[in-house]
Amino acid sequence: MRGPADPASAHPAVTQPLAPARARRDKAGMSAFLNVQSSLTGRYWSGPDPAEERLAEGLAQQSGLPLPVARVLAGRGVAAEESAGHLEPRLRDLLPDPLTLRDMAPAAERLVTAATTGQRIAIFADYDVDGGASAALLLGWLRAQGRDATLYVPDRIDEGYGPNAPAISALADDHDLIVCVDCGTLSHEALAAATGRADVIVLDHHQGGETLPPALAVVNPNRADEDGALGHLCAAGVVFLTLVHANRVLRGLGRPEPALIPMLDLVALATVADVAPLVGVNRAFVRQGLAIMARRERPGLVALADIARLDGAPSAFHLGFLLGPRINAGGRVGRADLGALCLSCGDGHEAARLAAELDQLNRDRRSIEAEVRTEALAQAQSRGDPALAWAAGENWHPGVVGIVAARLKEATGLPSVVIGVAGGVGKGSARSVPGVDIGRAIQRLAAEGLIEKGGGAALCAARPDRRAGPDDG
Repeated sequence: MRGPADPASAHPAVTQPLAPARARRDKAGMSAFLNVQSSLTGRYWSGPDPAEERLAEGLAQQSGLPLPVARVLAGRGVAAEESAGHLEPRLRDLLPDPLTLRDMAPAAERLVTAATTGQRIAIFADYDVDGGASAALLLGWLRAQGRDATLYVPDRIDEGYGPNAPAISALADDHDLIVCVDCGTLSHEALAAATGRADVIVLDHHQGGETLPPALAVVNPNRADEDGALGHLCAAGVVFLTLVHANRVLRGLGRPEPALIPMLDLVALATVADVAPLVGVNRAFVRQGLAIMARRERPGLVALADIARLDGAPSAFHLGFLLGPRINAGGRVGRADLGALCLSCGDGHEAARLAAELDQLNRDRRSIEAEVRTEALAQAQSRGDPALAWAAGENWHPGVVGIVAARLKEATGLPSVVIGVAGGVGKGSARSVPGVDIGRAIQRLAAEGLIEKGGGAALCAARPDRRAGPDDG
């Protein structure tokens, strides 16, 4: 899966929602809030219903918070006794025990063994912000122990998303351990290529299938056999928890532990850029990570902030709308590993060079996206499908279909699919709305042989490659 496309690139696709979405709202009899019918972008405004208003008033009385704040908290399902922790989240109060996740112990122990005995380690990462930040976390943890690792990020166009058998086989030839971050949960065939030659650990957050891939450990809060309590974590959050337990293992061996708190800037960045829900420990990750980022100690983030003209303390907005799109640009329309290299770079001059290259690629991506977005929106409007907004085009760049799918969903209020067709094969991305689990739908299509491969999470899915039919263009 890909995380929901750059919150970021951030230009509204349209100024009015499509007719079907508006008609559904009108039919439902939704009333305007504060006598305002719609937002500046044409989206319908509705306020709390009477039951929600009573909850907000009760929360305000119990907590002493202003009613507008209480309305927001009540709308998010925050109880009065939880309000203080929600507004002032602290990592020490919210950090879960890593061992609550299945396979955590063998994953952390194998990682420590590889790091402390001089084994050869490869990191196979997704090409988005979450994948790049996850890789940078592991690289930083290893370098703190005087170790390095091979970074491998697949090319979006030539290799597609996630592990592929040729790449994993080549890595297994030269490494003892392969760590897949932000990918791998559904990569059964690809990971089998390492069997008997290298151990594989998967640190991921995408929805799993009924069976697990052939790996030593699969740490994923969204495995089918997990309870989902930590399902809101992005991959960088999973990696951070793995490093927390890995440090415990190091402590038991009497070895020095790399400092983890300074790494929270990367976890915060990935959490926001991957549009992970800001609930539970994610709120603490972002709050503390922003404070660490403000110290300007990571050369890659400093260079990206400077080229994006971020001249003040960073906020979640800056992570999602300024830094995230630039890091993603390498994987979308340029060299796939640029984002991870920039985030893990320790030299200020090299970081500035990488940031400049990413900034130019982001400009290129915006131009490509604008063209595809216009065509996709026109297609969806012409169909007027009340259940699904979709569009497909010949040679649409696969690096922007996810962003355009997100724009289509925002414009229509419908689950949206955008597919680029090349050589008779369609590669696309999907974005959904609450109540429609698009990731499961894509997995089912793949299981039934209707598409070649695909997967994702409840609100997004990616790369549902399929043979193009006569109506795809």
